[in-house]
Amino acid sequence: MKKFSLVVVTAGTSDPSSTRLLADRTASRATAIAASRGATVTVTVVDLRQLATEITTAMISGLTGPKLQAAIAALADADGIVASTPVYKAGASGLFTSFFQVLDNDLLIAKPVVLAATAGTARHALVVDDQLRSLFAYLRTVPVPTALFASTEDWNDPALNKRIDRAALELVVLMESGFAAAIREESWHNYQHEFGSAGGAELTIDLDSDLMRLATGGSAH
Repeated sequence: MKKFSLVVVTAGTSDPSSTRLLADRTASRATAIAASRGATVTVTVVDLRQLATEITTAMISGLTGPKLQAAIAALADADGIVASTPVYKAGASGLFTSFFQVLDNDLLIAKPVVLAATAGTARHALVVDDQLRSLFAYLRTVPVPTALFASTEDWNDPALNKRIDRAALELVVLMESGFAAAIREESWHNYQHEFGSAGGAELTIDLDSDLMRLATGGSAH
């Protein structure tokens, strides 16, 4: 039986949180769908409310606290991700974007992701496709085709459950494909890695070149 690790990242700040509810429903459906296909899914929840201080510290100083380190380790081992954010002032939560901005650029390469957002009004429905897809494209993930958005009036609409089912199936199929593992095992060297971001697997960098000496405050020969 195949075993998958699914990480839910939620930036909801209220308790209870509609943002967390949307993410949990998606993870639950993915777990059920995987079970029907002969696989098991272990779900880990990263609640960004609990990491707010450490995320801020990491942005300012580059230092990662123990809770943030645990979240990063969970994402590194994840076969799939559900990323859910509330929408404020026509944009994704600053807590949400800050978390993904402090992650190593190589951490999520080729991992499948369900993108989800909640808001009080349907006017914010395009935030997922307009903003979140560009962020996760930069991180070189593989967002599933179906984006999830829930405004206040959507929770009693059967169409929301249909979208959740669609996104969950897409996520499970992508996890089953082994695409992310294959990319890391067979094509890692073909990616342009940032210096120091690939855990020692980055492309060879000549630290003694004139350009690198200038970049580090030295002088060219």
